[in-house]
Amino acid sequence: MGDRSQSVSAENLGPALLGRLPSEVRKPAYDRAALKPGIAHIGLGAFHRCHQAEYTDDLLAKDFDRWGLVGINIRPPLLVDTLGRQDGLYTRLIRQNDEVEARVIGSIVRVVDSQDSAAPALDVLASPDIETVTMTVTEKGYCHIPSSGALDLDHPDIVYDLANPETPRSVPGVLARALELRMATHSRPVTLLSCDNIQTNGIILGNVVRAFAERRGRKLADWIEANVAFPSAMVDRIAPATTKVDIDTVERRFGYRDGAVVVGERFRQWVIENRFAGRVPRWDLVGATFVDDVTPFEHLKMRVLNGAQTTLSYLGVLGGFEHTFETMADPLLARFVRRMLTEETLPTLMPVPGIAPAAYVERSLSRLTNTAIRHRNHQIATDGSQKIVQRLLNPIRDRLAKGEGIALLSVPVAGWMAYLIKASARFGRAWQVSDPFADKIAAIADRIGTDSKALVDSILAVDAIFDPSLAANATFRAHIIAALDGLLSNDPMGFVGQVCAGPTDARLKQSARSA
Repeated sequence: MGDRSQSVSAENLGPALLGRLPSEVRKPAYDRAALKPGIAHIGLGAFHRCHQAEYTDDLLAKDFDRWGLVGINIRPPLLVDTLGRQDGLYTRLIRQNDEVEARVIGSIVRVVDSQDSAAPALDVLASPDIETVTMTVTEKGYCHIPSSGALDLDHPDIVYDLANPETPRSVPGVLARALELRMATHSRPVTLLSCDNIQTNGIILGNVVRAFAERRGRKLADWIEANVAFPSAMVDRIAPATTKVDIDTVERRFGYRDGAVVVGERFRQWVIENRFAGRVPRWDLVGATFVDDVTPFEHLKMRVLNGAQTTLSYLGVLGGFEHTFETMADPLLARFVRRMLTEETLPTLMPVPGIAPAAYVERSLSRLTNTAIRHRNHQIATDGSQKIVQRLLNPIRDRLAKGEGIALLSVPVAGWMAYLIKASARFGRAWQVSDPFADKIAAIADRIGTDSKALVDSILAVDAIFDPSLAANATFRAHIIAALDGLLSNDPMGFVGQVCAGPTDARLKQSARSA
C-alpha cells in the first residue's frame, strides 16, 4: 500500500469518490442509486456501523432487495455533519496487530437527527416502507430495572413520556408512539430487533414497549400482540471508539478524508431468533445464524468473552494498565482470567450447537491480545452495574446452587466495587468513573472508609444489582469481603497472585471457615 500523503488536499468520502477509490479499498458491490429503505436503525454508533450495517452491505451484494438502512439518533452525537455529509458512506477498517484492511460500506441510505424532537424519528419508524427496526441504544436505553428486566416507571423519561405520549424522549416511548402511528395509518407488521449486549434483549424490549403501550390503552397493546415481533439476538465484534489516528490512517494510506471511520477486529458473529413479523432480511445468507433459541449463545458470549473483558478492565485499572491488550500481556492477569473461565465459568454453560467451549475460551482470549484494538479499560468499565449481573453474578449463583467454588469469579465482582470505591473523595479520587451507581457507592465509601466487611455489607444491600438471596449467601459474602480486602490493599496484584496460586476449591473451604 503506497503512502498518499502527498495529495494537496484530500477529497472527502462521498458518492462522487466511489468510482475513484484506490483498488485496495473494497467498495459496495451493488447499485446504491437503486437502493430503497426497508430497515430503520436507532443508535447509529460505531458498533452498528461495524456490525449490522456491514452484514446488510454483504446481503445487498449477494441478494439485492429493498433493505437500505435509515440511521436515526435520538441522543447525541449529531449525524448531519459526519455521515450525513458523506451520504451515509463510511470506511470500516479491520485492524489485526499491524494489518489494516479498508472497506467502504454503502448500506446506509439516509441519516436522521432526532435529538431535539421525536418527530423526524417517528416519520421514519411509522413509514410503511420500514419492515424491520434494529437498535443499539446501550443497556441504559431500555429504561428497565437490571435485576428484573421490568420497565422502570420511575425513570424520569418514562414519567415524562407517559404524560406526553405524542412527544416522547425515551426509546420505549418513541417505539410505542411509532407503533400507534403505524396502527392508525397502514397497520403493516414490523419486527423490532434489539442488537444490544443484554441477555434476552428481545424479551426486555418486548416487556418495556408492551408495558408502556398498556398504559396507553388496550387497543394498542392488542395490535402490538398481533403485528409486532421482538426476536432476541446475540451480537459480537469488538469495535472500540474511533481515534484521530484511525481517521489519519485513512487519509495517509488511501488518500481521502472520512469523518465517520469505524474500526473493528476481524471476528464477527450475529445469532438471531427466527421470529419475524413480515418480510425477513436474509442475513443468514451472509454469515448470521437464525436459531430457535438464542439463550445458549448469549450465555456463552456474556459469561466468557464479556466476562473476560469486564474482569480484565477492573483488574487492569487496579494493576495500572491502560488497554485490554496490555492487561492480557501481563502473565499473571492472563493466567487468572483463563483459570476463572475454564474452572468456574465453563461448567455453568448449557451446550451450544456447533461450538466447543474450551476452544471458544481460547479464541476469545486471543481476540483480546490484538494490539491494534485499543480498547481502554475505563471504557469497558463504564456502566458496570448494568453488566455484572449477567457476566459474573449469574454464573456465581449457578455455582453456589451446586455447592461449587467461586473463589475466582468473586475477584472481578470485588474489582467492580474497588473500582468505584477508589473513585470516591475519601479514597483520593483515583480516577473518574461513569456508572449509574457511582454516586451511591462513593457515598458508601466516604461514610465507611477502609473496613471491607462494612463496605461489602452496604454495597450488597443495593438490590437493583444484587438479588437479596445472593446477597445473603454466607459463602458469597465471605469471598467478596476477602477479595475486596485484597484489592484495596497496597498490593492488589499480589492478592490476585495468591488466589491464582492455590487449588481454588480448597481456598473456598478455608475462607468460609475464617469468615
